[in-house]
Amino acid sequence: MSAPLTILGIETSCDETAVAVLRGTPGARPQILANLVLSQIETHAPYGGVVPEIAARAHIEALDALITAALKEADLTFEDLTAIAATAGPGLVGGVIVGLMTAKGIAHAQNLPLVGVNHLEGHALSVRLTEEVAFPYLLLLVSGGHCQLLAVEGPGKYRLYGATIDDAVGEAFDKTAKMLNLPYPGGPSVETAALDGDPSRFDLPRPLIHRPGCDFSFSGLKTAVRHAAEGLNKERLESQDVNDLAASFQAAVTDVLASRAGHAMTRFIEDYPGADRTLVVAGGVAANKHLRAHLDTAAADRGFTLIAPPGKFCTDNAAMIAWAGLELYSLGQRDTLALSPRARWPLDTDANHPGAKV
Repeated sequence: MSAPLTILGIETSCDETAVAVLRGTPGARPQILANLVLSQIETHAPYGGVVPEIAARAHIEALDALITAALKEADLTFEDLTAIAATAGPGLVGGVIVGLMTAKGIAHAQNLPLVGVNHLEGHALSVRLTEEVAFPYLLLLVSGGHCQLLAVEGPGKYRLYGATIDDAVGEAFDKTAKMLNLPYPGGPSVETAALDGDPSRFDLPRPLIHRPGCDFSFSGLKTAVRHAAEGLNKERLESQDVNDLAASFQAAVTDVLASRAGHAMTRFIEDYPGADRTLVVAGGVAANKHLRAHLDTAAADRGFTLIAPPGKFCTDNAAMIAWAGLELYSLGQRDTLALSPRARWPLDTDANHPGAKV
């Protein structure tokens, strides 16, 4: 057995400043020695969304101290590390630059290898932080900026089945929350409101649900929510109106995701006839319990097992970046100090799909 690797991970692609230290070997659940996340939710809440310039400045102010705290919690020094892994994209490029440049500085000063990680790959491999999931597996990646179905063959090896042709599902949650005057971030707020709502009150559309393939569309659904709210002819929506709209929206999203995932499961069986039938859902929206329950049913109907990372590993975190870095490092990836931050970085670089060019 190879010696365990100790990786420091840095994540700054959006509005969480995150640092983690983990130790392990590929294919086995690692020991997470530290996993710190500093959220900027309160900072961005007055704007109803992330302000890139404010996010980047907050990363600059917080990152050095967070790295020090993570190493202290892990009871390690830089000399104990095998490598540094940092998100190199995609994301808000100002934030990506902060984390990547910090990682470069540490790598140079401490003579440590640098591994640039695709943020989406962090999500894609995050399930292997806590579960021994074998390759290949089917992945539904749902977050604020991304909505994709992919076959995961291994680190760096992805096959795109479908992606959103307009808005990501997490963005749809945020915009719907804003229309309903629910707090930011929108995903948890809509889910909470929906608990007391009637999902059948508003007949909202299920875009693309009856079409073949695995693509998604959510812009029309957002518009339908707005029209439904305006159709009530009220200056201010009552709490039950908000709850019912939230529940109706969440039900529509869930139906669409389950349907498209069903098509992807059929294709996965054809492409990988001898593989374990595993559907992984990852990304921030994967924390939604209503979505998980319905995906679990859809997976079971097709002989698949649904697996999702724990909630703390669904939202942005550095443990997933450290783990992806460990898996890539073990395969020989080493990046130079010339590595550039990327605002867009698709997992399947061969896919000819507008939704994959992220």
